[in-house]
Amino acid sequence: MPREPVFADPEEERRYLEQVKGELDAARTKEDVVEVWRRHYLKVGHRKLGRLLLGRPVHELLRSQGE
Repeated sequence: MPREPVFADPEEERRYLEQVKGELDAARTKEDVVEVWRRHYLKVGHRKLGRLLLGRPVHELLRSQGE
């Protein structure tokens, strides 16, 4: 069963993902990363979080939705 959209529009999602990316970039320890992951996992999902953690830019994550 597909997930219901969490964001009102793509711009809202982009802003949220930029915020999450900033938090992941600021994380210095494994515990910091785990905290960020747990806080955003249910809203964003493991795929996007993993891609952000690996350094993929937000615009690539949003572009891949349309393909």
